[in-house]
Amino acid sequence: MKKLIAFTIALFAFGLIQTNAQTNYKTSVGLAIDFGTGVTLVGPSAKYFFETRQAGVAELIFGSGYTGFTLLYQYHGDISAQDGLKWFAGAGPSFTFIGGGTNFSARPIVGVDYKIATIPLNFSFDWRPDILISDDGGFQAARFGLGFRYVIN
Repeated sequence: MKKLIAFTIALFAFGLIQTNAQTNYKTSVGLAIDFGTGVTLVGPSAKYFFETRQAGVAELIFGSGYTGFTLLYQYHGDISAQDGLKWFAGAGPSFTFIGGGTNFSARPIVGVDYKIATIPLNFSFDWRPDILISDDGGFQAARFGLGFRYVIN
């Protein structure tokens, strides 16, 4: 885990040297943090825009004996008050592996995404409640996500 965090910091440091004077991007990779009720999960994340307003996000996250894999579809809209700031909404499946078992969840998501115009860095914050479909079901409203990504292109 420490190596993953060090690698992400190195990517960001490299990004500070680069110049990229645009607020739209196609692909970014970095670190995802899923936190709130229950355990905090951390791991690699990738975001890819299929079209200007439609993106896919993949996260492989770990923490306290959990391993999670989440795929999200996001629809983006501009927030005109700030260049590079966008809102998004979407949903996707999430699989959690713990104690030899697998749980399946639906994850609706709403949040904001910010691409810094002068350097290739992207940040996001979202609300992502967890609707457990497998086992006996369940719902965790207090789940949130943070994304710290290096913009590739």
